[in-house]
Amino acid sequence: MEEEEEAIGFLDKVLEDEDVFLLEECELGTPTSPSSGSPFLVTVKVEAGKGLEMRKLVLSGFLASEEIYINQLEALLLPMKPLKATATTSQPVLTIQQIETIFYKIQDIYEIHKEFYDNLCPKVQQWDSQVTMGHLFQKLASQLGVYKAFVDNYKVALETAEKCSQSNNQFQKISEELKVKGPKDSRDSHTSVTMEALLYKPIDRVTRSTLVLHDLLKHTPVDHPDYPLLQDALRISQNFLSSINEDIDPRRTAVTTPKGETRQLVKDGFLVEVSEGSRKLRHVFLFTDVLLCAKLKKTSAGKHQQYDCKWYIPLADLVFPSPEESEASPQVHPFPDHELEDMKMKISALKSEIQKEKANKGQSRAIERLKKKMFENEFLLLLNSPTIPFRIHNRNGKSYLFLLSSDYERSEWREAIQKLQKKDLQAFVLSSVELQVLTGSCFKLRTVHNIPVTSNKDDDESPGLYGFLHVIVHSAKGFKQSANLYCTLEVDSFGYFVSKAKTRVFRDTTEPKWDEEFEIELEGSQSLRILCYEKCYDKTKVNKDNNEIVDKIMGKGQIQLDPQTVETKNWHTDVIEMNGIKVEFSMKFTSRDMSLKRTPSKKQSGVFGVKISVVTKRERSKVPYIVRQCVEEVEKRGIEEVGIYRISGVATDIQALKAVFDANNKDILLMLSDMDINAIAGTLKLYFRELPEPLLTDRLYPAFMEGIALSDPAAKENCMMHLLRSLPDPNLITFLFLLEHLKRVAEKEPVNKMSLHNLATVFGPTLLRPSEVESKAHLTSAADIWSHDVMAQVQVLLYYLQHPPVSFAELKRNTLYFSTDV
Repeated sequence: MEEEEEAIGFLDKVLEDEDVFLLEECELGTPTSPSSGSPFLVTVKVEAGKGLEMRKLVLSGFLASEEIYINQLEALLLPMKPLKATATTSQPVLTIQQIETIFYKIQDIYEIHKEFYDNLCPKVQQWDSQVTMGHLFQKLASQLGVYKAFVDNYKVALETAEKCSQSNNQFQKISEELKVKGPKDSRDSHTSVTMEALLYKPIDRVTRSTLVLHDLLKHTPVDHPDYPLLQDALRISQNFLSSINEDIDPRRTAVTTPKGETRQLVKDGFLVEVSEGSRKLRHVFLFTDVLLCAKLKKTSAGKHQQYDCKWYIPLADLVFPSPEESEASPQVHPFPDHELEDMKMKISALKSEIQKEKANKGQSRAIERLKKKMFENEFLLLLNSPTIPFRIHNRNGKSYLFLLSSDYERSEWREAIQKLQKKDLQAFVLSSVELQVLTGSCFKLRTVHNIPVTSNKDDDESPGLYGFLHVIVHSAKGFKQSANLYCTLEVDSFGYFVSKAKTRVFRDTTEPKWDEEFEIELEGSQSLRILCYEKCYDKTKVNKDNNEIVDKIMGKGQIQLDPQTVETKNWHTDVIEMNGIKVEFSMKFTSRDMSLKRTPSKKQSGVFGVKISVVTKRERSKVPYIVRQCVEEVEKRGIEEVGIYRISGVATDIQALKAVFDANNKDILLMLSDMDINAIAGTLKLYFRELPEPLLTDRLYPAFMEGIALSDPAAKENCMMHLLRSLPDPNLITFLFLLEHLKRVAEKEPVNKMSLHNLATVFGPTLLRPSEVESKAHLTSAADIWSHDVMAQVQVLLYYLQHPPVSFAELKRNTLYFSTDV
């Protein structure tokens, strides 16, 4: 059953994650004696005040989710009583035995959680720093035996429910639309959920409760009376998860191999394959001895979905050609950047519309229609955004090419395959029947059920973070020999991962110390990845697919961006463990509404936060010195840098440059020539971002928003040119100077990968964002701010970037036939 397999996959993942989590916690904590080696005894130094405040945040979040869970259990129990009442009549819907099988232990689980919730709720609502609740979690953990009984019966319960649905229309109707109450403070009174989905919730819940215990321990001082009780609850929960995982694991065996051995599914996921010159979305399955590439068959309504095998390679015959050995890719036309950005904007706008419909309790049909549109755009984005080649070769013939969005995924697939290839594997050929059986098992065994797009997420899942994540990459340890080392940072955005920052290369060392800070913009992000590379300077190792020298991944790691942990004013230090390498880093988050505020400088002697007219008048220049110098340096040595203006510069370098420009230091030019080019690009962006009002002015902002929305090209041209002429002279001259620079950067797009659209996305909000973001009643989230304001800001700048060059003199001389009141 697919829900069972989903549950198993989830439990496996949590266990793997938690083992790593516990190891990290022990190493991050205070030194303990070897005798204290139990992985459950997590010792972490917690600042008392901060820790207790975080405890309340963790508990409040957990309490809210516990209320949702209790409502889900109530919804499941609601039909049980009437079904039991009819069981003893002459026309029963279900027999007593069927009812007891399907609803086995649900009543017990409900009572346990109801009691837990009723006891915990007043403690959180009447919060006191001395409050204790460890005993409640300890009691909850001690009752996990009920969950063991539920899990043992889970498969039978689902099978029974499915059989009963097929044979009884009345029960089918009941099981397809169970009504779940919304939280007390929610506008949604009820949501419809299937019985199958609700039966999965207890399995999901026990893993989430364990993760909450981790968070609570992390923020509980060691001397707090709750600490030992929470440790005990965590130990019981962890042991319970291990035991049920062992019980479930044998069920994961797929089919037997020709030699009679068990063949298990190790990894599966959606990848984009280049086939016959076009991109196709495939579901790839890695078994213990074979890699199988499949696609979902189109099936008529009501029928079970099935997979169609496109090809398979026994792992004994699978080889990875090195990048320099592989032939150049078949010609696949890349999707233009501006079209990808348009898709993102459509997705954001559709998200906002869906939120509005839900807030106004709109028709479910309208919401479904919007969701369908959103899925279509997200699917196109998923198909067309990956660019990183991943080649697989069958030593007996054909090669296959996948495109991935991150080196991280490529490394994961390669490592998983190479690990299996260390075993004694034999080559084989599957008969048509064997291939049919294996492909048939894929649907039941898959762990990744849905295409990874946000429209497939549950409504109660986190929308992710919008704003700026500040990350300091401190140092790394664990390298066996000296190497030239650097790290890259990635965050997820629109369902796939994007590289956002890169440290400098630390030469010939086993213990690099970067201490570099980056500011990363988040767009609904939920995860941060750190990849550690060894820099290769051998020019013979060039990847024919993209003509770049291939660097070797030394380690990679990922952490969830938990809003409760990240959204604090203080830095949060952590360690990522990756293949024996440990990278220490710190992070803090600034929400978009906080980061959007422009703050005028208190002193007028510098250049940052000072009006552009004041700076140009003081300097007796037409364009501020800082703008001219940064542009000159980027054009001199950064115009071919991959991701220039997109990749973050080191924050400490940017702050150092800011200080010398503010002080008008005579060493500016020397410092610029020595500084990393991404830091110089970052300084230029920071200058425009910190102007007390935007370069295109607050006064004209509403008119720019209206002008870009005009449909008639002639009217738009007249309006947009008139608005340029309406700018103060220093603003206009600086804007035209910057436009010409950005156009020159875009001319090098084949090398630097920065199109006009990419540059508009980076600079649009920086040049147009008003100094005061007015509170708008219709905006319900940071995502809405992104989807409305930022999209329009990007479009305004893109309009001018795509427009033929226009000079200051020409603008001032050319009077249009009409005048617009601005």
